[in-house]
Amino acid sequence: MADPLLSLKNVQAGYGESIVLDGISLDIEEDGSLSVLGRNGVGKSTLLLTIMGFTNVSAGTVTWRGKDITGWLPHKRARAGIGWVSQERDIFPSLTVEENLTVAASPGRWDLKAVYDLFPRLAERRTNMGNHLSGGEQQMLTIARTLMTNPAILLLDEPLEGLAPIVVEELTAAIERMNDQEKMALVLVEQHASVALALTEQALVIERGAAAWAGASGDLVKDQALIDRYIGLNLTGQAKAG
Repeated sequence: MADPLLSLKNVQAGYGESIVLDGISLDIEEDGSLSVLGRNGVGKSTLLLTIMGFTNVSAGTVTWRGKDITGWLPHKRARAGIGWVSQERDIFPSLTVEENLTVAASPGRWDLKAVYDLFPRLAERRTNMGNHLSGGEQQMLTIARTLMTNPAILLLDEPLEGLAPIVVEELTAAIERMNDQEKMALVLVEQHASVALALTEQALVIERGAAAWAGASGDLVKDQALIDRYIGLNLTGQAKAG
């Protein structure tokens, strides 16, 4: 059997001497997709930062295509094919949309034509400066710019947060296409439980830095009691009262 694209085995990680993740394990195949769910502050974003190499791993291993990369620096992981879309977006405000896209581009499937096809709005705004875009357009640009590095996996940290419903629809359609049609592996941290579970095959629920549940997304959708217990969200993504 081929090695998973990405694997974490009993990873303990955090910042300095502080431990945030405690014994996390997961496997993602070449075209796999994983939702990471849980309440605020349980370690979801830290998991993505650990995959990217920004945290201190005190136990366990991170493996990429069968190779132990636990000690690799973030830039080396990015060059190896791990793409990260952070919550902050971090676009270049003084560059145009097209300049933002090409500044760190690498050869591969995702070029200007491909990302403009995925995000037609960006094609319309290609000469606009980064700081002249709406929040939703900036999020599209952030995802498209990461795609231009031609990663094998995309780590998405709450990409739908604070966006208008129509933009959420556009982004979810793009994310679905990336995984279903383009066969790109995805790890999606998202508060919209129904959206995340619909977009992914597997789900991981984190509670206090540890895996509280792992399995098929379809199985979690059917278990509202478990969602209430560990996520505190109903399947519309809205916080439950109390």
